[in-house]
Amino acid sequence: MQQQTNEISFEARGTVMVLSISGDITALSETKLTDAYRSATEQGAKRLLLKIAGEAYINSGGIAVLIQILAQTKRKGQIVGITGISEHFKKIFAMVGITKFAAIYSSLEDAMEKMAAAAA
Repeated sequence: MQQQTNEISFEARGTVMVLSISGDITALSETKLTDAYRSATEQGAKRLLLKIAGEAYINSGGIAVLIQILAQTKRKGQIVGITGISEHFKKIFAMVGITKFAAIYSSLEDAMEKMAAAAA
């Protein structure tokens, strides 16, 4: 079985909590992603930005994990953005409905500017 390599770190940048995700996003990522989300929420995060490394591979299991987390953010009234994904994944995220829960931004700078201005 292939070893899952996944690194998630987070830092507060003003009113936005940035979760930097590197490595593959698959069903095996669920625990790390859920724990990072829970920690950010416990620290009072109202605005979350998922900064996904450009080389990250995301499969259907990873998309399911993201949707589970995004459903929680909606229930908690959090604002979520995603940056760092390829054009290919932007299309897939739109097709599976992720864009109903989270805005997709072309750059970290664009996301920070627009998310900081959004009302939580």
